[in-house]
Amino acid sequence: MDVLGSRVILRVPDLARSRAFYEGTLGLSIYREYGAGGVTTGVVYFLGGGYLELTGGDGPLAADGVVLWLQVPDLAAEETRLTAAGVRVLAPGRRMPWGLLECWIEDPDGVELRLVEVPPDHPIRRRLD
Repeated sequence: MDVLGSRVILRVPDLARSRAFYEGTLGLSIYREYGAGGVTTGVVYFLGGGYLELTGGDGPLAADGVVLWLQVPDLAAEETRLTAAGVRVLAPGRRMPWGLLECWIEDPDGVELRLVEVPPDHPIRRRLD
């Protein structure tokens, strides 16, 4: 399989509320919006090396079993900013047994987001030849 692109798609019950969270609170940048007849029915955000798409509509919601892993350069700063914005923190920032710094938060629909900072001494930062 030759994968040319990828994205995570979340079906959300209230697109406006989810957009307010992902654009306004998290600060993600829009890649594109789509819809018909002047009505926006979905939006795609840049997400590092991939994309996150929010789409409104009927059907099962994405919150069950979905976790978004978002690497950030300064976990403490993001946790402080998001806490002040009223974002629900599921687990405050801490160094995990596997060595990454993580803070777990939740979007308005219960989707878990794991904000991750890779410390300078972590193997992810080094190439082991």
